[in-house]
Amino acid sequence: MQYLVTSSEMKHYDAYTSNTIGLPSLVLMERAALAVVNQLNINGYNLNKVAVVCGYGNNGGDGIAVARLLKLQHIDVDVYLIGEAENVSDETSQQIKIAQNYNIKFITSLAESFSQYTTIVDAIFGIGLNRFVTGDFLHTIERINHSNVDVLAIDIPSGLCCDTGKILGTAIKAKQTVTFAYSKIGLSLYPGVELAGEVIIADIGIYATSPASHYTYQSSELPQLLPRRLNNSHKGNHGKVLVIAGSENMSGAAYFAAKAAYKTGAGLVRIYTPISNRDILLTQLPELLLTPFIVNNIDTKILKELIDWASVIVIGPGMGLSDDTHKILSHVLKHATVPIIIDADGINVLAQNIKLLQLVQSTIIVTPHLGEMARLINQPIEKIKDNLIPTAKKFAQDYRLICVLKDAKTIVAMPEQATYINQTGNSGMATGGSGDVLTGVMAGLIAQHLPPTTAASVSVYLHGLAGDASLKKQNKYSLLASDIIDSLNQVLSV
Repeated sequence: MQYLVTSSEMKHYDAYTSNTIGLPSLVLMERAALAVVNQLNINGYNLNKVAVVCGYGNNGGDGIAVARLLKLQHIDVDVYLIGEAENVSDETSQQIKIAQNYNIKFITSLAESFSQYTTIVDAIFGIGLNRFVTGDFLHTIERINHSNVDVLAIDIPSGLCCDTGKILGTAIKAKQTVTFAYSKIGLSLYPGVELAGEVIIADIGIYATSPASHYTYQSSELPQLLPRRLNNSHKGNHGKVLVIAGSENMSGAAYFAAKAAYKTGAGLVRIYTPISNRDILLTQLPELLLTPFIVNNIDTKILKELIDWASVIVIGPGMGLSDDTHKILSHVLKHATVPIIIDADGINVLAQNIKLLQLVQSTIIVTPHLGEMARLINQPIEKIKDNLIPTAKKFAQDYRLICVLKDAKTIVAMPEQATYINQTGNSGMATGGSGDVLTGVMAGLIAQHLPPTTAASVSVYLHGLAGDASLKKQNKYSLLASDIIDSLNQVLSV
């Protein structure tokens, strides 16, 4: 697990390390500078003539220490100081004095161009920026970006919000970002993830007093994340998935969800769908169990038997907004005691009557994309997109459920627990059926006794890995939901 921290968390860890542990902040600054210089040396930067552009805060102090270390390597380096000198921090003031004793060249006038340099180090703002960039700062950042010179950013590209990844007016576009102790949330969300370039996390001795509030997974962790599969087992040990999906002559979503659940390891998968879908589904996936229903004639006794049979229930993909969908969803929420994954049209029905959630007696997972989330909470899509994490957290907290808010960086939020921010996947996965595959993967993991609170994040991670594996065989234009399912075999072969 890789922690992703907020600005306030990182500041707390910094202060604790200096004030309680007793490691002076100047020592941390030196370690940070050494980490940056190491990356400059090993990553092929052209160091013939380097500009280090600094503010007067501690990020600027890191940059000045970098310039001094480069000078000691006999590298031609200039330091640009931007901002008001009276706002200088104590540590940066000390770094300026040290650098002056080493005859470092300081420039306090605004550069007309940075194109004469071969590498630029960005040390203007750190993680604490919470205002829009204006004045000399704005002009400097724009001129750096227009220089076409490789930029290495210290801690976070200047102009990015640490907590959201938003651009605060303008922001540095970096080739690499060296960040310290932990990655920052703003380096993991768009557009920050694109501006940061490659992110290198440098351990400089900062001590965390408590776990961070956000996290992601790393590829080496996958074998430990998956449910155990014993050699001495049978299909009944691996759970029963009930997929309630599809509408008349519309069976694709049901097929994708069911096949993904099987490919993820579920023991048995049953689809409950209109009778018109029976033959094609059994032809496409003969491993299925299938119980058909007659449209506008739901037999609640049979539905109750299916609910009692299941280890986990999926409801919503491709169902439409019919009276049957309303009736089935209400019945499932009222009678099920196993985890329920509500997707697609299940969410759209829920948006019309959110009080249905008052019926539940089991764990609920909702998997809305931005449009579905907008309908659930009656907010504009753009507002949700700008506030992915707070939106998912609030909905999870308000309704005591797991919210999987799907976007380019999917968020998994749940009450009183850390929030997952997904880093796998690609734009080729923005295709019909991809969300149904995710729902099936999630159901397959829960069926195999992975707790829903874990399965929600692991399934998003696994789904993205399968999409990335598919991209190596396809391309971003041609990737299909069926390709993602096929690639599950590859990524699960760990």
